[in-house]
Amino acid sequence: MVLTSEEVNIIIYKYLQESGFRHTSFAFQYESQVEKSAYRDTHIQPGALINIIHKGLQFMEIEAHMNEEGELMECTVPFSLLEPHHCELTGNTFNTKPVRTTKRQRKETEKKQQKEREKRARKDVGDDEESIKEENETVKKVIKEDEDMAESNPIIPANTTSESSLPTKITEVDPDDVIILKGHKSEVFSCAWNPVTTSLLASGSGDATARLWHVPEDKNEAANSITLNHLPNLNDNKDVTTLDWNPTGTLLVTGSYDGQARIWTQKGQLRFVMAQHRGPIFSLKWNMKGDLILSGSADTTTIVWDPETGEMKQQFEHHMLAILDVDWMDNTTFASCSSDRTIYVCKIGQTKPLKKWVGHEDEVNAVRWDPSGQYLASCSDDMTAKIWSLSSDKPIQQIKGHTLQIYTLQWAPNQQKDGAKILATASFDSSVRLWDALSGTCLYVLNNHTEAVYSISFSPDASLLASGSFDEVLNVWDTKDGTLKKTYKADGGIFEVHFSKNGEKLAACTSNKQVVILNHMNK
Repeated sequence: MVLTSEEVNIIIYKYLQESGFRHTSFAFQYESQVEKSAYRDTHIQPGALINIIHKGLQFMEIEAHMNEEGELMECTVPFSLLEPHHCELTGNTFNTKPVRTTKRQRKETEKKQQKEREKRARKDVGDDEESIKEENETVKKVIKEDEDMAESNPIIPANTTSESSLPTKITEVDPDDVIILKGHKSEVFSCAWNPVTTSLLASGSGDATARLWHVPEDKNEAANSITLNHLPNLNDNKDVTTLDWNPTGTLLVTGSYDGQARIWTQKGQLRFVMAQHRGPIFSLKWNMKGDLILSGSADTTTIVWDPETGEMKQQFEHHMLAILDVDWMDNTTFASCSSDRTIYVCKIGQTKPLKKWVGHEDEVNAVRWDPSGQYLASCSDDMTAKIWSLSSDKPIQQIKGHTLQIYTLQWAPNQQKDGAKILATASFDSSVRLWDALSGTCLYVLNNHTEAVYSISFSPDASLLASGSFDEVLNVWDTKDGTLKKTYKADGGIFEVHFSKNGEKLAACTSNKQVVILNHMNK
């Protein structure tokens, strides 16, 4: 590689212009004569100088911390551009797996179980029939437990939907309404529709890329995509774990398992690489105003970033173990949950948390503020969900009914049913449940999955709820009566589902490297 002063000058000149240094850039242009350069009309992406310096620092850091075995040693002291580096090694390497169970490890466990099931399917007919019989008995046992729970638990009414009350004929999705997006080289873990351009979808994969898809209306039309490359990465795991669009749909933020976050334009241009985290990023969220980004990591910290500069505004170090989810209450206040069983509510500019909530008896997997920002819902491996209010140090409601870990939850968007606030929960017990959150009443038990349910998504008008499971089934439910409206069998386990802003499209990320799009969901 040959680096010329002419190339460096044009990048510096671009940086001075971006930063608003008009007089300085004019003087630099005159003295360096960049207007006469062969590169004067070359398109240089915003933030190029910062990204180049940042990548240089990353390689210097890797070089400084590489041991004789080629492993990257973990150091607690950040690498600085202006100060000499003094190592404080922890003795761990970045290739060492976390001791605690993380979201990613849970997915790996499910994949191993799936492979074991496939091996069983290849056994002789007698063994296969016995296996099927055992699995059917297990499913019947789970359903029976749900029915017994409905009768014995006073918080669940007698009219709770059970499998027997589902319609006898389930409508399968019309193949003409299905578009398969292919291009990823590994599992697709996350997806998000653009909030303004309703045909634009972002997806994140284990192949060290995210993709921007322009989804056609017709399955016979080609789906164009832009690849967002996330290399170089800091360890062997290349997963793009999470992503989120800003409210205007102009910028996308992505998080990786190696701890780096990136900001991209709608055209796929990289603006900033943000590498303050020292562990996998499990959650990233823009605030409502779109002027701050919040990230939560397995390094036990949350960070608030300035998307205009890519720099860290504030880091919060309250949790003791991996942070599994974060969510904004408003433009400056947020909640975070962790494997340490706690929930913290923090505010930008304040060093002490507004609240520390302790009540769950196991890892807290997800937190979500309701649309009003008044109530926070949390779910846990302890098989419960809880509702919290800033006016109380204890949960104002405890939700029980699931028989295994609750992996995720969602509030119905700005919709109420007879004055109730509707909450959906998805569990490893293969069921999805709809609740009147404030009373703790279970409205419906949605049973049509046979394995862990990883993701749920309400349609914008809250009339539909989609659920995706590692049983490879995508279900769409009617929230008014709990009936199953549509179902689709994918070719792989489903990690995430997401309705488009207008409710016409539903996306599902799968373990077989594909993104499935269901069109015409409103009809």
